[in-house]
Amino acid sequence: MSRGSTITPYLICLVFITTLGPLQFGYHLAELNAPQAVLTCQQKSITSTSPSSGFPQCIPMSTSQFSLVSSTYTLGGLLGALLAGPISTKYGRLVTLRWTTFFFLLGSIAESLASSILVMSIGRLLSGVGAGASIVVGPIYISEIAPTNSRGFFGTFTQVMTNVGILITQTLGYFLSKGSSWRLILAIAAGIASLELLSLAFVVESPVWLAEHQQPSQARQVLQRIRGNDADIEAEVKLWRVAFSSENVAVEEESLVSPPSGNVPLRNPPVTILGALLNAKYRPAIIAVIIVMLAQQFTGINSIIMYSVSLLQNTLSTGAPLLAVIISALNLVVTLACSPLPDKIGRKTCLLLSITGMGLSSILLALGISVGEKTLSAASSLLFVACFAVGLGPVPFILASELVGPEAVGATQSWALAANWIATFLVAQFFPMLNDMLGGGKVYWLFAASAGIFGVFIFWRVPETKGKATVEEVWGRQERRRD
Repeated sequence: MSRGSTITPYLICLVFITTLGPLQFGYHLAELNAPQAVLTCQQKSITSTSPSSGFPQCIPMSTSQFSLVSSTYTLGGLLGALLAGPISTKYGRLVTLRWTTFFFLLGSIAESLASSILVMSIGRLLSGVGAGASIVVGPIYISEIAPTNSRGFFGTFTQVMTNVGILITQTLGYFLSKGSSWRLILAIAAGIASLELLSLAFVVESPVWLAEHQQPSQARQVLQRIRGNDADIEAEVKLWRVAFSSENVAVEEESLVSPPSGNVPLRNPPVTILGALLNAKYRPAIIAVIIVMLAQQFTGINSIIMYSVSLLQNTLSTGAPLLAVIISALNLVVTLACSPLPDKIGRKTCLLLSITGMGLSSILLALGISVGEKTLSAASSLLFVACFAVGLGPVPFILASELVGPEAVGATQSWALAANWIATFLVAQFFPMLNDMLGGGKVYWLFAASAGIFGVFIFWRVPETKGKATVEEVWGRQERRRD
């Protein structure tokens, strides 16, 4: 099958709607970066009330309290990530996507109307649940509707839309970080959630999930709609037959090629989160995705996304908010430009190039901040984010769905995102305090060392999935390479 015969306007529409969840993930991740000083009353000596809204202009917070509010988002993300895998496996990808929007909507409303640390934290927690769930189920859904030869390309759009969300909120923060206008930044997120909820009415269930859950006829209809009326879908249907057939292959072939006369027995029943970890068949995949997800966070990307304004304020003074916008724009542009790379040079190669570049950039950033060199600090920050966008940004969200079969992809994705959210929490909670304690950008020496360590683990434990049609092919070739 050629790419031109299977990429339809409807497929592109489905990818766009699905990635509105990751867009909100990025939006909420960075929404407090630019307005931090205004929101926490650091730019006002007293807490005043806006006559037009009746809400306080700011909420007094110390550095540790602000870190707690920021990191509460990641706790919600952890909860959402743990719940989304089993729910999407049992009840469907589409049902899970719809529920994420309610958490985004409720969380955004609570944040925008907050007048205390408690209410703001609750809003961040709810938004985090939606974010954690959306970046579990979104990549799974996209990998199951995308053609095999384009999975890497479409998989990168999880990170692309995350970067769009970051860019939007950083840009709004540049213009609205004054008075009580910061509330508009948080309120706009509710509008995005409403748009996603309405758009999901046009989304169909994953054909792979339908085939796995004994609905082969409907699965064929949905796949034909996604691929186009004239597209040949038999090759993909045969892959379902391999994945979901029982011992009686002839019966399965008949049920998937023509309308079934009864239920189709599953070859592999859905796997629970704990069951996947305890099963030696799935454990290598879980270890691989956890390594990659931890590497994504412990190399320091969210120290830039969440705290770049306060981090670089002393070095760049008034230029820090503008640099945050430029960083977000560069992250988006490089991610878009590099989106074909996972399918061209491989997922693993992208990861190794990315983490090497980030390690070197961390060294330059540490040096720039320590000597107060504005140009070096700004340039190394931009290089740091550009290297992240090459591999560690988009690739981790692709891997989980390619390293295990559909019966375990939800559980594996939940393990991956749980590790990611725990690491994000640690960075969000402790980076400001660690940076203050060490001073002079010395924390980036730690991120550089982390990049080196995780680079070795990725080289050793993460298999290449580029061009591999089945899970057996991925791990079979990996095992032969090791032997």
